[in-house]
Parts: sequence; C-alpha cells; structure tokens
Amino acid sequence: MSTNVLSTFAAIGFGGVVQEYLWNWENQQLRVVYETLGKGSPLLLLPAFSSVSTRLEMGELAKLLAPHFQVVAIDWPGFGESSRPSLNYRPEIYQQFLEDFVKAVFITPITVVAAGHAASYVLQLAVKSAAFSKIVLLAPTWRGPLPTMGASQQIAGIVRGLVRSPILGQALYKLNTAPSLLSFMYRRHVFTDVAKITPNFIEKKWQTTQQPGARFASAAFVTGNLDAIHAQSDFLKLVQSLTVPLMVVIGESSPPKSREEMNALIALPGVKSVVIPGSLGLHEEYPEVVLEAVQDFLFSSEN
Repeated sequence: MSTNVLSTFAAIGFGGVVQEYLWNWENQQLRVVYETLGKGSPLLLLPAFSSVSTRLEMGELAKLLAPHFQVVAIDWPGFGESSRPSLNYRPEIYQQFLEDFVKAVFITPITVVAAGHAASYVLQLAVKSAAFSKIVLLAPTWRGPLPTMGASQQIAGIVRGLVRSPILGQALYKLNTAPSLLSFMYRRHVFTDVAKITPNFIEKKWQTTQQPGARFASAAFVTGNLDAIHAQSDFLKLVQSLTVPLMVVIGESSPPKSREEMNALIALPGVKSVVIPGSLGLHEEYPEVVLEAVQDFLFSSEN
C-alpha cells in the first residue's frame, strides 16, 4: 500500500493536493483518491455514502477549515474518483479501508468530521482503536434508503442483484440517476434551498453517477448492503462506548425517520449537539453554518 501525488490536471478537486492511496482488498488493488488542504493538526473529512458521493461535497467546508487544520477529504472506494470495481460492496470493505487508511496517512489520533452513513464506520473504529481524538457527525444515518422505506432484506437483495446485472442493471441504474430524478431527490431530503439546485449543479452530480462501474457501490448503499449497523440499539451502544468527545449536527428539516434516529442519539449523556438549517446534505448546502456550529468544539482543548 502506498500514496502518490496525482497531477492536478488529472483530478478535479477543491484546490488541495490530490493523491492516491493504493489499497489491497482480497488480492485486488484499489486506487483511492484523497485531497489535502491547509496546515496544522490533521482533520479527516468523510463524505456521506450516496449515488453522488464525492469528496467535493465536503470541498467548501474543507476550504473553511484549512486555515486551522490540515484537512484530508477522501473519495470512498467505489465512489468519486476512486476505483469502482464490481465488488460485493459490504461493511467489511469500508471498515477495513478506513482503519488501514488512517493508519497509513496519520501518525497520531485525529479529528474526524463524518457525514451521513460514514457515522457508523467512524464510531466502530473509534471503539476499536485510538484512531480519533474528536468526532463530529453531520446528519448521521445508519440505515440505507430501501430499508428505511420498509423494504425487507429479500426485496433489497433482489433489487441489488438486478442493478448489478450487465444489461438490465445498466438500464435501471440509468433511469434512477436521471437528472430529473436527482433533482427530485435533492429537493425532497438533501437540500432545503431549491435555488441552489441549479441545472449546472445537477449536471455535475449526474456526471459523478455516470463513471464506469458507478452502479455497484451505489446499489449496495441504496439497498442497505453498506449498513454497518442493523438496529438503533447497536448504534446507540457504540456511542455509549466512546471514550472521545462527540458532537452531532442535525438539519432541522431532516426526514422524519432520520430525525427520530438522530434525536435518540443526542439524547444520550455526554453527546454535544446542535440543530441548524438544512437536511441530509447540510454540510454541502450550509458549510459556513456548519463551521460556526462546530468551531468551539473543534478548537477547544477541553471537551
């Protein structure tokens, strides 16, 4: 496993140094792209899992944090500019990747800011090892879209299999990532200010979904195959087992089921929390508000 600096012309980023981390999973080498900006104490930014997941959704927040931290933002395996092979994407892959990446890139415990579904993976690693010194969870979730809608594991598995199939799968995926549907989903539960959901914005999101092999990890997320936790009680137990400070940021317009889960989380003793404008994409829609909400927690030596 190694890291290499990529040409700034070969990758699209938010102004940092773009690098690749070569990571092996079951005798297959994956190229994982990450970007570093700023100087100071290291801070890891983990984007949410979604069909449009990319480190660029953390880009504006990264630029705001860069005067104070050395910010590292990743493209998860199977997403963004990272390799997208036709693996059976499941929690074990991301659990091992996150552990290996943190060990390879950082030499001391770090601050981590994680969005959406990345929350479970961060909490599991934090309980397992001394990887993190502080944790900020942005609109944390632990259950994928289809399970949240009530789909059984059997139905979710059938859908995942269909999307993974060569011809029918490509057609289904194309339908479900059409610009009109992406715009609908953003309006429904990702952004709250529809003026920000411009045709150019949706075009960039659509381009992310059209990369070769993009449907495999996306299908795994949507059908719940990236759910590292399968019960609210297990999610809460992870938080109760933490020995490092935790802060949770919630969007006031979050979908009802997700908001219920977040409310249960922040009701636990010792969990700092704040509610700000936005929904599940609050880190991309309102980066300045996010920074204002968490800066005291991040900059304080006592939490």
